[in-house]
Amino acid sequence: MDIVNELRSATTVVFLLMFLGIVAWAFSSRNRASFDEAAALPFGDDESTGSKTNIGGTRE
Repeated sequence: MDIVNELRSATTVVFLLMFLGIVAWAFSSRNRASFDEAAALPFGDDESTGSKTNIGGTRE
């Protein structure tokens, strides 16, 4: 086997292990609370800006 094929094989194994590590990290129960909190962020109230825009485009 020449060096190019060995490098390709090693790269494939490294990326497979990285992928499996990311999947294990994403599905670990230790991160569940922070992921649930991040998933709820788009649905939170946007009262931090201090002004709201009505349908007509005027600010309150």
